[in-house]
Amino acid sequence: MPHYQTWEEFSRSAEKLCLEDPMKARVVLKYRHADGNLCSKVTDDLVCLVYRTDQAQDVKKIEKFHSQLMRLTVAQESPQCYYGNRLTV
Repeated sequence: MPHYQTWEEFSRSAEKLCLEDPMKARVVLKYRHADGNLCSKVTDDLVCLVYRTDQAQDVKKIEKFHSQLMRLTVAQESPQCYYGNRLTV
């Protein structure tokens, strides 16, 4: 599980991972108040990318990144639609 030191490297890798297969990718944010650390994790069960920070200025970057990922994921048109447990093409 690679821990990225710079935000730019992490955001590029995470965006690439999410766009490869948006149905498998998961994004997790975890804040530990005791340490003051914010951890952002992106995984698709094969690759796991982690970025940790204790800087308040990085929170705005992470928030902007997550909204951008959501927009990209929703904007992609998929030829498959899921209804209940059935897959329709």
